[in-house]
Amino acid sequence: MKFISWNVNGLRACVGKNFMEFFNEIDADIFSIQETKLQEGQIDISFDGYEQYWNYAEKKGYSGVAVFTRLKPLSVTYGIGIEKHDHEGRVITLEFEDFYYVTCYTPNSQNELARLDYRMEWEDDFRAYLKELDAKKPVILCGDLNVAHNEIDLKNPKTNRKNAGFTDEERGKFSELLSAGFIDSFRYFYPDTENIYSWWSYRFRAREKNAGWRIDYYVVSEGFKDRLVDAKIHTEVFGSDHCPVELEIR
Repeated sequence: MKFISWNVNGLRACVGKNFMEFFNEIDADIFSIQETKLQEGQIDISFDGYEQYWNYAEKKGYSGVAVFTRLKPLSVTYGIGIEKHDHEGRVITLEFEDFYYVTCYTPNSQNELARLDYRMEWEDDFRAYLKELDAKKPVILCGDLNVAHNEIDLKNPKTNRKNAGFTDEERGKFSELLSAGFIDSFRYFYPDTENIYSWWSYRFRAREKNAGWRIDYYVVSEGFKDRLVDAKIHTEVFGSDHCPVELEIR
Protein backbone atom coordinates (compact mmCIF):
# COMPACT_ATOMS: atom_id res chain seq x y z
CA MET A 1 0.00 0.00 0.00
CA LYS A 2 1.20 3.48 -0.86
CA PHE A 3 0.46 6.67 1.09
CA ILE A 4 1.30 10.25 0.06
CA SER A 5 1.26 13.46 2.12
CA TRP A 6 1.81 16.96 0.72
CA ASN A 7 1.54 20.45 2.13
CA VAL A 8 0.20 22.15 -1.00
CA ASN A 9 0.36 25.72 0.39
CA GLY A 10 -2.99 26.64 -1.16
CA LEU A 11 -4.71 23.90 -3.14
CA ARG A 12 -6.13 26.19 -5.81
CA ALA A 13 -2.66 27.52 -6.63
CA CYS A 14 -1.20 24.00 -6.60
CA VAL A 15 -3.91 22.69 -8.94
CA GLY A 16 -2.84 25.44 -11.33
CA LYS A 17 0.64 23.93 -11.32
CA ASN A 18 0.98 20.13 -11.33
CA PHE A 19 -1.16 18.76 -8.51
CA MET A 20 -3.53 16.74 -10.70
CA GLU A 21 -0.74 15.24 -12.78
CA PHE A 22 1.19 14.15 -9.70
CA PHE A 23 -1.93 12.76 -8.02
CA ASN A 24 -2.78 10.60 -11.03
CA GLU A 25 0.78 9.53 -11.69
CA ILE A 26 1.66 8.51 -8.11
CA ASP A 27 -1.42 6.27 -7.79
CA ALA A 28 -1.60 6.32 -3.97
CA ASP A 29 -4.08 4.37 -1.88
CA ILE A 30 -4.41 7.34 0.48
CA PHE A 31 -3.36 10.88 -0.48
CA SER A 32 -3.34 13.55 2.24
CA ILE A 33 -2.89 17.29 1.86
CA GLN A 34 -2.27 20.10 4.31
CA GLU A 35 -2.64 23.87 4.14
CA THR A 36 -5.51 23.74 1.65
CA LYS A 37 -6.40 27.39 2.47
CA LEU A 38 -10.00 26.72 1.47
CA GLN A 39 -13.53 27.02 2.73
CA GLU A 40 -16.21 24.53 1.79
CA GLY A 41 -17.40 24.98 -1.79
CA GLN A 42 -14.35 26.93 -2.99
CA ILE A 43 -13.03 24.10 -5.13
CA ASP A 44 -14.64 21.30 -7.11
CA ILE A 45 -12.21 18.41 -7.25
CA SER A 46 -12.70 14.66 -7.37
CA PHE A 47 -10.87 11.54 -8.45
CA ASP A 48 -12.43 8.29 -9.64
CA GLY A 49 -12.34 5.62 -6.98
CA TYR A 50 -11.50 7.98 -4.10
CA GLU A 51 -13.63 9.17 -1.23
CA GLN A 52 -12.66 12.60 0.12
CA TYR A 53 -12.78 14.16 3.57
CA TRP A 54 -12.07 17.82 4.42
CA ASN A 55 -11.45 19.78 7.60
CA TYR A 56 -11.60 23.54 7.06
CA ALA A 57 -10.33 26.32 9.33
CA GLU A 58 -12.93 28.81 10.52
CA LYS A 59 -10.57 31.60 9.44
CA LYS A 60 -10.70 32.14 5.67
CA GLY A 61 -7.66 31.32 3.54
CA TYR A 62 -5.91 29.58 6.43
CA SER A 63 -4.73 26.08 7.31
CA GLY A 64 -7.07 23.19 6.39
CA VAL A 65 -6.43 19.52 5.62
CA ALA A 66 -7.98 16.88 3.36
CA VAL A 67 -7.70 13.15 2.66
CA PHE A 68 -8.48 11.26 -0.56
CA THR A 69 -8.77 7.52 0.05
CA ARG A 70 -9.45 4.42 -2.00
CA LEU A 71 -9.92 2.43 1.20
CA LYS A 72 -13.28 2.96 2.84
CA PRO A 73 -12.77 3.99 6.47
CA LEU A 74 -14.81 2.53 9.32
CA SER A 75 -15.09 6.02 10.80
CA VAL A 76 -13.78 9.57 10.28
CA THR A 77 -13.01 12.11 13.03
CA TYR A 78 -12.22 15.80 12.63
CA GLY A 79 -9.93 17.53 15.11
CA ILE A 80 -8.71 15.99 18.37
CA GLY A 81 -11.76 16.63 20.53
CA ILE A 82 -10.35 19.66 22.39
CA GLU A 83 -12.25 22.87 21.80
CA LYS A 84 -9.32 25.32 21.78
CA HIS A 85 -7.48 23.27 19.12
CA ASP A 86 -10.30 22.38 16.80
CA HIS A 87 -11.10 25.69 15.05
CA GLU A 88 -8.14 25.70 12.66
CA GLY A 89 -8.85 22.63 10.48
CA ARG A 90 -5.66 20.79 11.42
CA VAL A 91 -6.46 17.09 11.86
CA ILE A 92 -8.46 14.31 10.20
CA THR A 93 -8.38 10.75 11.54
CA LEU A 94 -9.52 7.78 9.46
CA GLU A 95 -10.09 4.51 11.26
CA PHE A 96 -9.46 1.30 9.30
CA GLU A 97 -9.70 -2.32 10.37
CA ASP A 98 -6.11 -2.62 11.57
CA PHE A 99 -4.79 0.96 11.90
CA TYR A 100 -5.64 4.63 12.33
CA TYR A 101 -4.50 7.09 9.66
CA VAL A 102 -4.05 10.65 10.93
CA THR A 103 -3.20 13.66 8.78
CA CYS A 104 -2.02 16.77 10.62
CA TYR A 105 -0.93 20.34 9.97
CA THR A 106 0.88 21.31 13.15
CA PRO A 107 0.60 24.96 14.28
CA ASN A 108 3.62 27.09 13.37
CA SER A 109 5.32 28.85 16.28
CA GLN A 110 5.53 31.97 14.06
CA ASN A 111 7.91 34.92 13.90
CA GLU A 112 9.58 35.77 17.20
CA LEU A 113 8.00 32.55 18.53
CA ALA A 114 4.71 34.39 19.11
CA ARG A 115 2.82 31.07 19.27
CA LEU A 116 5.42 28.88 20.94
CA ASP A 117 3.50 28.60 24.23
CA TYR A 118 0.38 27.55 22.35
CA ARG A 119 2.45 25.14 20.26
CA MET A 120 3.71 23.44 23.44
CA GLU A 121 0.12 22.94 24.63
CA TRP A 122 -0.81 21.57 21.21
CA GLU A 123 2.11 19.14 21.24
CA ASP A 124 1.16 17.68 24.61
CA ASP A 125 -2.52 17.37 23.75
CA PHE A 126 -1.87 15.93 20.29
CA ARG A 127 0.61 13.38 21.65
CA ALA A 128 -1.97 12.30 24.25
CA TYR A 129 -4.52 11.94 21.43
CA LEU A 130 -2.16 9.74 19.41
CA LYS A 131 -1.31 7.59 22.44
CA GLU A 132 -5.02 7.08 23.07
CA LEU A 133 -5.47 5.85 19.49
CA ASP A 134 -2.32 3.72 19.69
CA ALA A 135 -3.70 1.93 22.74
CA LYS A 136 -6.48 0.58 20.47
CA LYS A 137 -4.62 -0.10 17.21
CA PRO A 138 -1.46 1.13 15.44
CA VAL A 139 -1.30 4.70 14.13
CA ILE A 140 0.07 6.13 10.88
CA LEU A 141 0.56 9.89 11.28
CA CYS A 142 1.46 12.09 8.34
CA GLY A 143 1.70 15.76 7.61
CA ASP A 144 3.56 19.00 8.00
CA LEU A 145 4.67 18.72 11.62
CA ASN A 146 6.52 22.04 11.45
CA VAL A 147 9.71 20.82 13.12
CA ALA A 148 13.12 19.75 11.84
CA HIS A 149 14.01 17.19 14.50
CA ASN A 150 17.80 17.07 14.31
CA GLU A 151 20.62 19.08 12.77
CA ILE A 152 20.75 16.64 9.84
CA ASP A 153 17.17 17.69 9.01
CA LEU A 154 17.94 21.24 7.86
CA LYS A 155 20.63 22.96 5.87
CA ASN A 156 21.63 25.66 8.36
CA PRO A 157 21.10 24.38 11.90
CA LYS A 158 23.39 26.81 13.69
CA THR A 159 21.74 29.99 12.39
CA ASN A 160 18.21 28.61 12.95
CA ARG A 161 18.61 27.40 16.52
CA LYS A 162 16.12 29.92 17.96
CA ASN A 163 13.79 30.08 14.95
CA ALA A 164 10.32 28.54 14.65
CA GLY A 165 10.60 24.91 13.62
CA PHE A 166 14.04 24.34 15.15
CA THR A 167 13.78 25.54 18.73
CA ASP A 168 14.95 23.22 21.49
CA GLU A 169 11.36 23.16 22.77
CA GLU A 170 9.82 21.97 19.48
CA ARG A 171 12.56 19.43 18.87
CA GLY A 172 12.13 18.15 22.42
CA LYS A 173 8.42 17.58 21.87
CA PHE A 174 9.15 15.56 18.72
CA SER A 175 11.62 13.47 20.74
CA GLU A 176 8.88 12.93 23.33
CA LEU A 177 6.55 11.68 20.60
CA LEU A 178 9.14 9.16 19.40
CA SER A 179 9.81 8.08 23.00
CA ALA A 180 6.08 7.45 23.41
CA GLY A 181 6.35 4.54 20.97
CA PHE A 182 6.51 6.07 17.50
CA ILE A 183 9.00 5.92 14.60
CA ASP A 184 10.09 8.60 12.12
CA SER A 185 9.79 6.38 9.05
CA PHE A 186 12.28 8.25 6.86
CA ARG A 187 15.00 8.07 9.50
CA TYR A 188 14.12 4.42 10.18
CA PHE A 189 15.24 3.62 6.63
CA TYR A 190 17.79 6.40 6.10
CA PRO A 191 19.32 7.34 9.48
CA ASP A 192 22.33 9.14 8.05
CA THR A 193 21.08 10.53 4.73
CA GLU A 194 21.89 14.23 4.44
CA ASN A 195 20.63 17.07 2.24
CA ILE A 196 17.14 15.63 1.74
CA TYR A 197 14.48 18.18 2.67
CA SER A 198 10.74 18.67 2.20
CA TRP A 199 10.37 22.46 2.55
CA TRP A 200 12.29 25.42 1.13
CA SER A 201 11.61 29.10 1.70
CA TYR A 202 10.41 31.01 -1.36
CA ARG A 203 13.09 33.59 -0.50
CA PHE A 204 16.80 33.69 -1.35
CA ARG A 205 16.49 31.01 -4.11
CA ALA A 206 16.45 28.47 -1.30
CA ARG A 207 15.16 25.57 -3.34
CA GLU A 208 17.66 26.18 -6.10
CA LYS A 209 20.42 26.04 -3.47
CA ASN A 210 18.71 23.16 -1.61
CA ALA A 211 18.74 25.22 1.58
CA GLY A 212 15.79 23.34 3.01
CA TRP A 213 14.19 21.75 6.05
CA ARG A 214 12.70 18.27 6.53
CA ILE A 215 9.45 19.08 8.34
CA ASP A 216 6.98 16.73 6.58
CA TYR A 217 6.74 13.24 7.98
CA TYR A 218 5.24 9.81 8.14
CA VAL A 219 5.43 8.72 11.78
CA VAL A 220 4.15 5.26 12.70
CA SER A 221 3.54 3.22 15.83
CA GLU A 222 6.47 1.02 16.90
CA GLY A 223 4.18 -1.98 16.54
CA PHE A 224 3.79 -1.21 12.85
CA LYS A 225 7.46 -1.31 11.88
CA ASP A 226 7.38 -4.88 10.54
CA ARG A 227 4.97 -3.65 7.86
CA LEU A 228 7.19 -0.80 6.64
CA VAL A 229 8.59 -1.20 3.12
CA ASP A 230 10.05 2.24 2.32
CA ALA A 231 9.77 5.99 2.92
CA LYS A 232 10.49 8.58 0.24
CA ILE A 233 10.70 12.34 -0.14
CA HIS A 234 9.76 13.52 -3.64
CA THR A 235 12.17 16.43 -4.00
CA GLU A 236 11.65 16.33 -7.77
CA VAL A 237 8.01 17.45 -7.43
CA PHE A 238 7.25 21.19 -7.60
CA GLY A 239 3.98 23.09 -7.18
CA SER A 240 4.36 24.20 -3.55
CA ASP A 241 7.14 25.32 -1.20
CA HIS A 242 6.89 21.78 0.19
CA CYS A 243 7.33 18.53 -1.72
CA PRO A 244 5.33 15.33 -1.16
CA VAL A 245 6.46 12.57 1.18
CA GLU A 246 5.59 8.90 0.79
CA LEU A 247 5.21 5.78 2.91
CA GLU A 248 4.91 2.26 1.56
CA ILE A 249 3.68 -0.58 3.77
CA ARG A 250 2.86 -4.26 3.40
